[in-house]
Amino acid sequence: MSDLLILGAGGHGKVVAETAIASGLASRITFLDDRPIQSVLGWPVLSPLQCALDPLIKEQFPTALVAIGDPATRLLWIEKLQAASYLLPVLVHPSAWISPSAHVGLASVVFANAAVQAEVFIGKGAIINTSCSIDHDTQLADGVHVCPGASLAGEVQVGDRSWIGIGASVIQQICIGSDVTVGAGAAVLRDLPDAITAVGVPAKVLPKPDHI
Repeated sequence: MSDLLILGAGGHGKVVAETAIASGLASRITFLDDRPIQSVLGWPVLSPLQCALDPLIKEQFPTALVAIGDPATRLLWIEKLQAASYLLPVLVHPSAWISPSAHVGLASVVFANAAVQAEVFIGKGAIINTSCSIDHDTQLADGVHVCPGASLAGEVQVGDRSWIGIGASVIQQICIGSDVTVGAGAAVLRDLPDAITAVGVPAKVLPKPDHI
């Protein structure tokens, strides 16, 4: 049996686990989480996350994935696992389509019915979620999350740690900065700068709250 260590035992971790089983990447799962949870989906949960850096854990589970929703935390743990010489595979559901000319970075996950088209580039630690679509020549930086049902047209660029909300649409050749949140169902028709939230049809940047 092949073992997989998954950091994060929340909802995202459940989907990562079931995708790993469906894809044949693993036949046995062990989770790590900072919360005092005994088991998830019938698989054991160890705590805390820091256990991943224990040489005895590394020896027992040489292959790992990080299933943490926050992109900065996810990328931080990917870096820690890289430094500890873990194997960090790309996880792809068997129903997903990935073009043979696309690149998907290490520790990224591609869930059921997602489509990744010709010469798409996806950085490390990305989440390509259920039934989303990423068209030709699009470039996604590290830690990007494309939520379920979102659609990115051709030649779109998305910066590090940005979040494309559920059901959002991005027209061709749009540039989205780093640390951006695109709201659910938004239609992005213009470039978006770093560190903003954009919502609506067409998507408009929300004003930042005043500091008290």
